[in-house]
Amino acid sequence: MTLQTSPFGAFGTTLGIAADLLAGLGCVQAAVGAVLVWRFGRAGFRRSVPETQSWPAVTVLKPLHGDEPLLEQALASACAQDYPEFQIVFGVQDPADPAIALVHRLQARFPSLALDLVIDPTPHGANRKIGNLINMLPAARHDVLVVSDSDIHSEPDYLRRVADALSRPGVGLVTTLYGGRPATGTLSRRLAAAQVNHNFLPGVLMSRLLGRQDCLGATMALRRETLEAIGGLERLSPHIADDSALGQAVRGIGQSIAIAGSLTRTTISDLGLRDMVRHELRWGRTVRSVEPLGYALSAIQLPLFWACLAVLLAPAALWSWSMLALVWAWRVATTRTIDQVVGRESPLPMLLLPLRDWVSAAVMVGSFAGRRVDWRGHVLDLPQRGLVGRSAPHPGAASEPVKTLAMPEPVD
Repeated sequence: MTLQTSPFGAFGTTLGIAADLLAGLGCVQAAVGAVLVWRFGRAGFRRSVPETQSWPAVTVLKPLHGDEPLLEQALASACAQDYPEFQIVFGVQDPADPAIALVHRLQARFPSLALDLVIDPTPHGANRKIGNLINMLPAARHDVLVVSDSDIHSEPDYLRRVADALSRPGVGLVTTLYGGRPATGTLSRRLAAAQVNHNFLPGVLMSRLLGRQDCLGATMALRRETLEAIGGLERLSPHIADDSALGQAVRGIGQSIAIAGSLTRTTISDLGLRDMVRHELRWGRTVRSVEPLGYALSAIQLPLFWACLAVLLAPAALWSWSMLALVWAWRVATTRTIDQVVGRESPLPMLLLPLRDWVSAAVMVGSFAGRRVDWRGHVLDLPQRGLVGRSAPHPGAASEPVKTLAMPEPVD
């Protein structure tokens, strides 16, 4: 008598085997990604920067919108750069923005630095971040421009490494990798940080290995002449994923995108699991609107989801449970390797790694199931191929006229 391994019959067993094959491919991808992150850490940000290099003066553009956890620490790290000459321009669009008081504190804390604040509500198209940057740009004194998100924590040699990468022949745009830094130890923030560290970070390097040159919006550094050559910031204002649009524009004029040898950290400040899922849906649907096939193929990054699915499809099969144990151990090893490079203890204990994969799988399904995202109290309908859509106020938000909005960066 043959033991029935699946309650769904032979078809369920076949699906379980297929799921385990995908889990195996995911393990290969996880290993390659972990090695790439380890190599980047060894050859990238741990490599010394030339001390004798002539460093150009730099303007850092920091668009702000409200207060957020660890904001002062993040902005202070930008002020504490070991760089000969740099200016930081902070920009807000609301004269009552609470970030203004924080900028004043930083100006008092770092009196020798050129810290300028632009308060300008003038709209420039649909993308509010780009509109803020357009208002800030006239205050930039230097021709090397570094657009850096407000929640980015950087090491003291960050600007040196960015400028060093930008000085290479043929490079027109420089970006940086980033890991997740939970603002607190809540479950939602640890889950969100694990997504950034264990999936996003190796995924970027895998894409690079396959020939892609993506621009990551957390850091976008370029020369003023390059920005003018592509049509200025105004060219980016109709786009949801302005970082992707900038990267395409720079490549379109024959220049390449380099990754600086610096690993920054982004603050993870989701208020709870619902907020985390909403944030990741916003990110997923934005990426899907720009690169649907690549986003779909990234499901291979979830080996524990596939291995658990195989167990559900064939619960009486020894091979499904054995594969789950093997994949779980493999996933622990690869995530720990990445955590060592990021320089922080793992955001998740090993028992929660399957939960992270299942949440990611649910987000991916949700990303393809709709085009609406919730951003800062508004519901936005994503159009096809990454242009800005129409939005209406969220039911819980204050009433205001329907307007066109742009999506923020994938991690904000």
